[in-house]
Amino acid sequence: MEKYMGIDMGGTNVKIGIVDRQGGMESKIKYATADLKDSDNFVRGYLNILEQEFEKHPSVKEIGMGIPGMISADRSTCLEIAAIPMLDGVELKKHLLERFPEKEFYLENDANVAALGEYYFSGSKIPENYLFVTMGTGIGSAAIINKKIFIGGDGNGMELGHILSKNGRELEENIGKKGIMKRAEKLASNKKTTLRQYKVYDPKIIVKEALNGDKVSIKIFREVGELLGEGLVATIRLLDIKTILIGGGLAAGFDLIVDKLQETLEFNLTPYYTRDLYIKPAELGNNAGIIGAASLCFK
Repeated sequence: MEKYMGIDMGGTNVKIGIVDRQGGMESKIKYATADLKDSDNFVRGYLNILEQEFEKHPSVKEIGMGIPGMISADRSTCLEIAAIPMLDGVELKKHLLERFPEKEFYLENDANVAALGEYYFSGSKIPENYLFVTMGTGIGSAAIINKKIFIGGDGNGMELGHILSKNGRELEENIGKKGIMKRAEKLASNKKTTLRQYKVYDPKIIVKEALNGDKVSIKIFREVGELLGEGLVATIRLLDIKTILIGGGLAAGFDLIVDKLQETLEFNLTPYYTRDLYIKPAELGNNAGIIGAASLCFK
């Protein structure tokens, strides 16, 4: 059975897996991105890692990569990579092909590859058109239209996290990791809540306390659902897509946000949109980046 390599390049780790056409993962390994950042040449260090993996898996000829930022329309050059700024302006595909001319490489934004992986490998049936939102440190998003990634005019469309939201902030500032922590810190200082036992208000802790019934934690995620809903109203109207998948590190809090999210969408959209509105959690979890990247190789 043919195997593909999927690479999830993140600000914390570079995760590499060998994936088959059914989404099965034969092996998985991760390298600390910080080690590459501290080296004298990030790209050279990255290529050295790939050489090690190719030696382990010589039969792999096609490799998909999820890049955590903006890339050129021809999917060859990294433009703005906030998590790995030393990649800004790097013609990464050129370096890859010079070092490994016998391989084929496919580069794509990381949220886009995670979204595409859901289409191929989700355990439930997904339509050919859907929106994908990944909630974690930041807010990533993608649109799959007719089974293909929508990249926008110059290659970097669907930046939902950076649209304007309440209080003149970007949506990511309001409901990304830092925004949730700020909201928790403010509420915990004024109200009775189990959050007070913690020194750091990590969103995953707030999810846990909300699921245990803490009213302040529940309130925080209802606000997250409302703000996300407001951000999605225009997106749904612009793209005419009614299926929404929610993934990312905070997907464990899906049940905490979905009611308010749906309520906000139904209040602001007409029946044309709401009659077929479908919101569900993504299914690939922590392996979404690797599996989705591998699916870039599928013709």
